[in-house]
Amino acid sequence: MRHVALLGLGLMGSGMAHNLLKAGYELTVYNRTRARAEPLAQAGAQVADTPRAAAQQAEVVISMVADDRASRAVWLGEDGALAGAPAGAILIESSTLSSAWVRELAHLAAERGCALLDAPVRGSRDQAAAGELNFLVGGDAALLERVRPVLEAMGRRIDYLGPTGSGAIMKLINNQLAGVQVAALAEALAVAERAGLDLRQVVTLLINGAPGSPIVKGKAAPIAARDYRTNFALRWMHKDLSYALEEAVQHNIALPTVAAAREIYRLAIAQGHADQDFCAVAEVLRPPAD
Repeated sequence: MRHVALLGLGLMGSGMAHNLLKAGYELTVYNRTRARAEPLAQAGAQVADTPRAAAQQAEVVISMVADDRASRAVWLGEDGALAGAPAGAILIESSTLSSAWVRELAHLAAERGCALLDAPVRGSRDQAAAGELNFLVGGDAALLERVRPVLEAMGRRIDYLGPTGSGAIMKLINNQLAGVQVAALAEALAVAERAGLDLRQVVTLLINGAPGSPIVKGKAAPIAARDYRTNFALRWMHKDLSYALEEAVQHNIALPTVAAAREIYRLAIAQGHADQDFCAVAEVLRPPAD
């Protein structure tokens, strides 16, 4: 399989697309804002005006967009990728989505003679650019083996989780825990700051102690320095926590800490931090900067 289409060229999709080109795939890309595609055009990708046009010659079609609404927009309708994908094409949805929509999309793909893998990723902008993503895959295991080389061009690890929707659920579980940890870290650093402790010392003690999970090690220093350069936008963490709560309702499970964390992220969005890194949630709690 040499012909690949990639839909969505945000922080993640752009890095994925560049790595597909480096691996020698014949790549067609689509992005709602065409200007984002220009660096890829210069690198050798074809740029399509619609998702349908992008998918027409593709053996593999990958989507990396923001949410269920954006996913529906690129797959469905007269100009959607499902209308253009040839029968037998393999569709890969790598966005972080609700499992309900992923299963619906798989059904719609089957009606078109195509097969779908849900394969959201762990990692952020830097990992996407370096080809070091971790794919969390749901769907048919044999189908995964057919597209494994395509995923390996973009990632360093592929985990197969089970039937369609399993990858989507695992990604939501991953992000709910990350979102809660960073909200709790923000609270801890707010207490330290208001109490007059040296934040550099506090960060060192936290990251080298029992609380020092990878996410704490990665986000404590940026919070202390108010460095909110975007690796993963806060608005998308709020979205992912919302999807996690919806998933929990389907299984009759209460997620009170997730619900509390989502409210803090909502407040951060209301205060203007939506497009900053999600660790900017700390600004809801801490004293104003001098």
